[in-house]
Order: sequence, then structure tokens, then C-alpha cells
Amino acid sequence: MNKKFKAISLLLVVMVFATIMAACGKDVSGGGSDVSVGIVLPTKDEPRWVQDEQRFKDALSGTKYTTEILFSQGSSAKEKENVETLINKGIDVLIICPQDGAAAGAAVEAAKKEGIKVIAYDRLITDTDAVDYYVTFDSEAVGAAQAKYLVDNAKGAGQPLYLYAGAATDNNAFLFFAGAWKVLQPKIADGTFVIANSSEAVALKDKAELSRDELSKIIGQVTTNWDPNEAKNKAQTHLTSAAANAKGDVLILAPNDGTARAIADVFGSDSAVSSFVVTGQDAEKASVQYIIDSKQSMTVFKDVRTLVKDAMGMAVTLLDGGTPETTGSYNNGKIDVAAKQTDVIVVNKANVKAKLVDSAYYKAEDFTGLE
Repeated sequence: MNKKFKAISLLLVVMVFATIMAACGKDVSGGGSDVSVGIVLPTKDEPRWVQDEQRFKDALSGTKYTTEILFSQGSSAKEKENVETLINKGIDVLIICPQDGAAAGAAVEAAKKEGIKVIAYDRLITDTDAVDYYVTFDSEAVGAAQAKYLVDNAKGAGQPLYLYAGAATDNNAFLFFAGAWKVLQPKIADGTFVIANSSEAVALKDKAELSRDELSKIIGQVTTNWDPNEAKNKAQTHLTSAAANAKGDVLILAPNDGTARAIADVFGSDSAVSSFVVTGQDAEKASVQYIIDSKQSMTVFKDVRTLVKDAMGMAVTLLDGGTPETTGSYNNGKIDVAAKQTDVIVVNKANVKAKLVDSAYYKAEDFTGLE
């Protein structure tokens, strides 16, 4: 065999190999990647996300697809690094719960450039067209349910109302608060409730619908950043400066369970507070025990088992080459993102066993004093 023929043969081998490798490249059917579904969650420091990790793994078991789950630990920079890691592992679908909805845009845009389908999970990613789908609970319905509980448990006119919100970087915090405000505002405007801890909310008390900027002004005053310690410090500051008529029987809009427990501990230790009703959400074990012990009034149960199944079901549909079912859409500031919404359930002392134990979400032995 002469040298020229050897060179041609070698070139043909290289070309065939390159063609085979190209055929094995990224494909939304999921057949060619090492990891089919990449998942990025905000932190390992909250029980909710650790539980979600296992639920996602369970939801994909029994399929031909694989997953890798990474945590951002409260850092948008780490989140972007996690997405890049998953891109390099050949994922076809990215499920991401952003640490900061706006900051996550750069990360998902990098994924989109690689042909990866992006599903925002639980929190919307804003100001980018690089989001394909959004799986969520109806966040405004969560806030409305919290507010309705306060309205239903009010004691007379002129009752002090303390407002708290989630993080100003989280779009859900705005949706929760907007939903709550629509229910609370008529009672604020007619004097049934008197806002005790936000001058911005007082200034807007006659407005039934608030703009994003107006919501931002209030949230800027009462944000907890989803941090129980920050919630505790704010509650202590508010009670220290509160006049006598801002105590007694009080109502408290707390955004989630972690902050609700912290705020409840503060209000419960003030002898001038004769009673309080405090909201929450997520049905965390510790808050379920608080509800049983009458330390927290309610929680909005978002059955994340269903949310996880919806998100992973959407991912598998995409991997199989199909079009996922959606039930609505959310504008993220750039586009309307097609969404699948999951219902929420109000849980209090009267129905905690039926909703959380009888449904096998928790075990009875996880709690004391359960009737």
C-alpha cells in the first residue's frame, strides 16, 4: 500500500469517526447525553430543597433518563457555575429554581445557546427569553389564602396588622404579596386593619392594585430575605417601636414557615401582645408542630410531590420529543412563559392531620400532641 493511499484511507476513517460523533451530539430526545436532566436548586440549608432533591431522583427512577442535581448555596455566581457544569455534561433539559430571578438570566441564556430546554421551577426567571416553561404553584393564590385567613380570624375594628415579605430578588415574593394585598386592602382602607410597620403600605392603603414599583417600595421596608434571623430582628425592631395601640390582638402576614416561626417567637414573648394570628407557607415539619402547639396559625401547603412530578413529567415529555401540557402563562418582563400550575391547600390545627398525615406527606410519629 503506497503512502498516498494510506493517507486517503486515514482521512476517510477520520471523517467517518467525526460523522459518528456528530450523530451522538446533543439531541432533545435525550439519547446521546451523559446526563439527561440537570437540576439546580437554591440551597441545601432549607429542608424543602433537600427533600426536593430526593423527590426529583424518585420521579425519574424507572425511566431511561438520568439526572444530576446541584445546589447554589444562596449564590448566583455558584448557580451560573452549576449550570455551566451541567451544560458540559451534555444535559438536554435544565430544571432550575433561581436564587435570584433576574441574575439567573445569564445562566439560562448559556444553556439555551446549547439547545437545552429550560424549565423554571417554583420561581420565575425574569427579563430573558431563554425560558421555555415554568412549573409553579399559583403564587398569587398563596398570598390570597394567607390574607383570607387573617380576614377570617380578625377581631373587631382597628386591629394592628404587621406585614412581612420574602426576598426582593425573588419574583414569587412579589406575587405572594400582590395576592395578599388584594384581599387585605379593602380591610385596610375601611379601618378594620391598621398597618403597624410600613409607612409605604400606609401611603398606598387606598390602592386596590399596586404596580411593581409600588410593591417594591413596601417589600423594601418589610423584606425578610427569606431569612428567619432577619425576620426575627425586624419583628423585634417593630415591636420595640410600636405604640400600645399597635399591640394587643394582632394579625401578622408572614411570607413562609421559617420566617413565621421566628416572628411568632418574638410576638409570643411580648407581654403586651395578648394574641396573634400568623400565616406561613411550605408546611415545614417544624411549623406543623408549631401549628399543633398553637404557636403558628396556619400554613399554605404546596404539595411539592405534585410540583416535582409536574416538572419532571414536563422534562420527560421534552426528552421524548413531545410538547408539555400547560395551564397558563406568566410574563417575566421579556416574554410570556408557558406555565403548569399546581393547586395549594390551607392547613391549620383543625385539618393538619387530614391534610398532612392522612395524605402520607408526613408520619404521625413525626409530631407530638397530634389529635
